[in-house]
Amino acid sequence: MSDILVLYYSRHGAVKAMAQLVARGVEQVAGARARLRTVPEVSTVCEAVADAIPAGGAPYVEPKDLEECAGLALGSPTRFGNMAAPLKYFLDSTSGQWLRGTLAGKPAAAFTSTSSLHGGQETTLLSMMLPLLHHGMVIVGLPYSEPELLTTASGGTPYGPSHLAGPASDQPLSEDEKKLCIALGRRLAEIALKLGK
Repeated sequence: MSDILVLYYSRHGAVKAMAQLVARGVEQVAGARARLRTVPEVSTVCEAVADAIPAGGAPYVEPKDLEECAGLALGSPTRFGNMAAPLKYFLDSTSGQWLRGTLAGKPAAAFTSTSSLHGGQETTLLSMMLPLLHHGMVIVGLPYSEPELLTTASGGTPYGPSHLAGPASDQPLSEDEKKLCIALGRRLAEIALKLGK
């Protein structure tokens, strides 16, 4: 069984919901299993000290999750056109894995949620891809053979699924957004299995 790590940070729940849908897509592929993980909050004034186990939801990511995964889906809300600090903080701590080539050759994908339609969805997805490229990962996007990319009036890009959460961050995922999340998980798992042979 090949584990696909679905690693995310979620502030208001939309990215968490997307992660669960990406995981559902992974689980649709025979021989693949999703491993949901999150990262703790960080502080703007000092390093945050979080409990070792989150109060609810997915466990915190550990270095072994990166070592054991056959592929990685990375999700974050948009922060000024970039990934959120907690996810960036975690990625900045992975130089040991970079030195060992832990992630080199494995497929990776990204997904995001924004408050506004033009709030930096694509730049956030691209910003998440940069450290993955430095790790030597193979970037997986969404092809236009996914019909929702051509018809969506909400989120969705060829760089990865996106969600329009609205100014109060309370909008549910649209049907198109849900389908694109599932499609990404399925595609990532299929590619991971092919690359692992």
